[in-house]
Amino acid sequence: MKNNRAGVLCLVASFALGVSALMTGAGCNNCKPADAAFSGRASDESALNVSNIHLSPSDNKRKRRSSTELIVLHTTEAPARSSLNKLSECGEAHYCVTEEGTVYRIVDRDREAFHAGRSLWNGKEDLDRISIGIACVGYHDKDMGSAQLSAIRGLVKELQRMYNIPDECVVSHAHVAYGTPNRWQKENHRGRKRCGMLFAKPDVRRQIGLERRPEADPDVLAKRLVADDDYLQRILYGNVREWWRVVAEMRLAVERQPYRCGGRSGTLHLLGSAGGAAGGGTPALPVRRAERDAPPPLMGTIVKGQSRAILPIRFPRCRASSAH
Repeated sequence: MKNNRAGVLCLVASFALGVSALMTGAGCNNCKPADAAFSGRASDESALNVSNIHLSPSDNKRKRRSSTELIVLHTTEAPARSSLNKLSECGEAHYCVTEEGTVYRIVDRDREAFHAGRSLWNGKEDLDRISIGIACVGYHDKDMGSAQLSAIRGLVKELQRMYNIPDECVVSHAHVAYGTPNRWQKENHRGRKRCGMLFAKPDVRRQIGLERRPEADPDVLAKRLVADDDYLQRILYGNVREWWRVVAEMRLAVERQPYRCGGRSGTLHLLGSAGGAAGGGTPALPVRRAERDAPPPLMGTIVKGQSRAILPIRFPRCRASSAH
């Protein structure tokens, strides 16, 4: 948070909760800074039913953006009530779209909302200064209903029209968030968040009226960052066949290897693979409708002696230990 008061409010709210190297537009080179002259609220309300019930108390304290170059789509990873309370308290989005398709204004669209956090896209940092953030109630790895997707589509298309934003400059938070060096990764890296990841899926983008998407990560291509999450990279830039292949590769790489993760150590056995083994590299989990465009998260059991612990396997957060 950018001031002490906002920081305290967010802590309280959180406690209460739980390329274009390959293609034109890969790095949003087509995104022309738009004049942030749309200071009124009548324009978007003329096309959409936007509620001000959850307008943030911080709204009139936020600086006006000098330009608008991106629309960043988030998933709240929490139910509607707690999401709206936290977003409003902290001013962490411009809009929130609920599962029923209701659109709430959180911060005026021409002011800065603190939604992007540590972010970088096409060499530009601190994307709160140049972007609109839309928080969508739901989870990064679960389907959204037609009412919600329809409302997101209407809002996105209206904002694109107002600010002259092309499709490839409508991105997910997972596209733009990045991490600093840590115990697993010694360089600045993409892969800090999977927030909004489903908005990179071609079928979801079509449902919200987007025909194009970024073809590659401009900051990884320029070596400003390294890609630290293979699974996420395939979701953001790959196709269905590639996504399934990377899961199979991960299974083969880690099945029955000594593992240490989150303080637990032992031998890793992946769940859902044929006979408890890698099954020749083919995932044996059933393909439900929600998983046609992206495989389910890997689940595994850490076994040490008589104790077992089931946990999600997130790469590269959990790595094979050096001991064999």
